[in-house]
Amino acid sequence: MSTRFGKEERLRSRKVIQALFNRQGNSIAQYPLRLIWMPIEARKSAFPAQFGVSVPKRRFKKAVTRNMLKRRIRESYRLQKHLIYEALGDEEQQFALMALYTGQDILTFHEIDQILKHLFRRFLKKQAGRKNQTNQKM
Repeated sequence: MSTRFGKEERLRSRKVIQALFNRQGNSIAQYPLRLIWMPIEARKSAFPAQFGVSVPKRRFKKAVTRNMLKRRIRESYRLQKHLIYEALGDEEQQFALMALYTGQDILTFHEIDQILKHLFRRFLKKQAGRKNQTNQKM
């Protein structure tokens, strides 16, 4: 599996991003990151997930700092996406994932990587629980 983070994997749809933030998405948090996700109705690419990053200008005034944090989060996702792809690869549903940096401290790449890995595990555990509930109802 490729570890590239290509154009098709990026979350760019304004409608989907607005739906994520309009309380249609589910979320989990572990300081300083919040992961928001939502299933996308029509699968738009061959990838099981599309990923986006947001670092607020209110907390980090300098663009250099915001861009550095976004690069760290994207790099962590790029290295950890195999966890999501292995778990969701054979499903027909695609997910929109958005990572928000909610903290005020600037963390190292290693710290961000560990937190994002933990959030992905929690996300996959919740998805496995939902899949089991739907299978039991049928």
